[in-house]
Amino acid sequence: MRLAVEKLGWASGGKQIVSDVSFEVRAGESFGLIGPNGSGKSTLLRLLAGLLPRAQGQVIVDDVPLKRLTRREIAQRIALVEQIAETSEALRVRDVVELGRTPWLSALSPYGAQDLAIVDEALCAVDMLHMADNDWATLSGGERQRVHIARALAQRPKLLILDEPTNHLDIHHQLALLRLVSSLQVTVVMALHDLNQAMACDRLAVMDGGRMIACGKPAEVLTPERISGIFRVGARPLHDCADDSMIFRFHHLEEQN
Repeated sequence: MRLAVEKLGWASGGKQIVSDVSFEVRAGESFGLIGPNGSGKSTLLRLLAGLLPRAQGQVIVDDVPLKRLTRREIAQRIALVEQIAETSEALRVRDVVELGRTPWLSALSPYGAQDLAIVDEALCAVDMLHMADNDWATLSGGERQRVHIARALAQRPKLLILDEPTNHLDIHHQLALLRLVSSLQVTVVMALHDLNQAMACDRLAVMDGGRMIACGKPAEVLTPERISGIFRVGARPLHDCADDSMIFRFHHLEEQN
């Protein structure tokens, strides 16, 4: 799915939260959003999913303005996993993931064997099939995060939007999740706090004060100068000899080089 964002903005309580944001995401691309807390990343992701009223500008998916689509049509195209997603504690893990099939069900197309297979596949993808019958209330924060991602995968979206998907996950599941996301045949837009993890995206955009201030390939966008200006930390670029990738070592700005 191709995504085009044109002069997107949103205000609340007289305060502009996101201002005049424009960018494009190519089909199949992994597009990362980075920025300090309060920079507008989460609000921007909700705007991309069509969840906020009175948005300025427009979001276009495969040449169709999002505002022309019904909620059901949007849910068949776009899945959003937010940082804090509410789920009834009366449900089992499998019940939660089955909710991802809702946009595809109707009186003429009830839940069936194909939906069951899709749900099992989604649970396997996040290493939660063995806990499919567990009650939601018994899960840890990391396990709940993986189940919400499985629910999004069960939607079979063309655009997957993730807000800090590695939050609450141990390092094993962080790496497994990022590897899974990179293997999906979908367009991905995700907000990330870990700048080293963000380096694996195809392209990155930097948010600050509700505006997008840079967009491009990770090595072009994440310079030590920009990192110090936006995040107020020093960054030393290092190269991993194993795969010639670049990572950063961070330090307080007052530390001597």
